[in-house]
Amino acid sequence: MIKLMFVCHGNICRSPMCEFVMKDLVRRARRDGEIFVASAACRRDEIGSDTYLGTREKLDEMGVPYEKRRAVQITRDDYDSYDLIVAMDMENMRDLDRLSGGDPKKKLHRLMEFAGEERDVADPWYTGNFDVTYMDVLKGCKALLKSLPST
Repeated sequence: MIKLMFVCHGNICRSPMCEFVMKDLVRRARRDGEIFVASAACRRDEIGSDTYLGTREKLDEMGVPYEKRRAVQITRDDYDSYDLIVAMDMENMRDLDRLSGGDPKKKLHRLMEFAGEERDVADPWYTGNFDVTYMDVLKGCKALLKSLPST
């Protein structure tokens, strides 16, 4: 099984959006038994909080199922146990690089890399634009899913 973790600053906007979009894509591709998807925060700001309302509203609008959850922070054990850790921006990458001790297992990537783009996914917590973030998340998750080998 491929274990995939999405990471953002607080685990209430971008990374849970990725988690639920990817779970939906995986289910639609009938790869549920092959790919495990989770998300976490780099920082402690929102630990214990549910997915942000704006993210839930966008997922509802797009027909993407989600569930009540609590934000968690990524740990060194997560780095060791997940196959891919996908960050939303360069700040997340710096946090993850420190956590992992320089990414010795080469597991860290930014989401948009999979879509052939070297850029961040904008944080709608600051921009207020969940539409733009959703389009990047969908594009990145589709490209990521396509890149994953079948087991």
